[in-house]
Amino acid sequence: MASELSRKTHGVTGGYDISVAELGEGPAVVFIHGSGPGASGASNFRQNAQVFADGGYRVILPDLIGYGASSKPEGIDYTLDLFTSTLLEALKAHGIEKAILVGNSLGGGIALQIALDHPEFVDRLILMAPGCIHPREDYFKMPGIASMVSSFGGPDFNEDEQRRLITNLVYDPVHVTDDLVKERFAVARTQPKDVIVRMRTPDLGPRLNELKMPILLFWGYNERFMPLEGINLFLEACEDVRCVTFNKVGHWVQVERADEFNRYSLAFLNG
Repeated sequence: MASELSRKTHGVTGGYDISVAELGEGPAVVFIHGSGPGASGASNFRQNAQVFADGGYRVILPDLIGYGASSKPEGIDYTLDLFTSTLLEALKAHGIEKAILVGNSLGGGIALQIALDHPEFVDRLILMAPGCIHPREDYFKMPGIASMVSSFGGPDFNEDEQRRLITNLVYDPVHVTDDLVKERFAVARTQPKDVIVRMRTPDLGPRLNELKMPILLFWGYNERFMPLEGINLFLEACEDVRCVTFNKVGHWVQVERADEFNRYSLAFLNG
């Protein structure tokens, strides 16, 4: 997919650079990746971006601050406001005034924050096990996040640890390829520990009833990062939400069930 992407970097508030890649033409669909050592837009959505572009959409793949090819400042708190403000300004610098937001994990929380604070910017939401709908402490009790923090926060993070952490993201380890491990470890080696250990996120759960745009929600039953109770929060609070769940699927629905994710999502957008 990398050979088909056009990549540009935009300076944003505070002197940070956010790397943005894109392919295709049409209405903008912004894929927002999650957290974790080595995460990037390309590595999280490699099986999805081209399908959406072929479906008639302008696919935008940003790397969040602290990730991928974007700026990685040290000695700061990585707050939801920091992720949101730098991403939103980069998107607007990229000429995007309205978009469909697709967010996984932390990326889902960022999509929610943008939709709540800038509803005019968001046409629809596609969310895969989104974060930021429970207190931060609840997430750090989840086995996947607890393992990620303890491993990446230590002094001996290596490629074997990288493989183990990616394996936590999926139900079936067949999806954890050598190339994916090497790709993400190369990024992880450039990341400050602050991007994980000093992440600060609010609980947006009480505000979900403010969302008026259509929402498509995906959740894997074998999730180790986001509490399954999040499904009911959306179903009870939101006006227009539908949910697709899968058994024997972990945190990466868009990877483990890529074909179905792509098909359901495009049907939702084209309906």
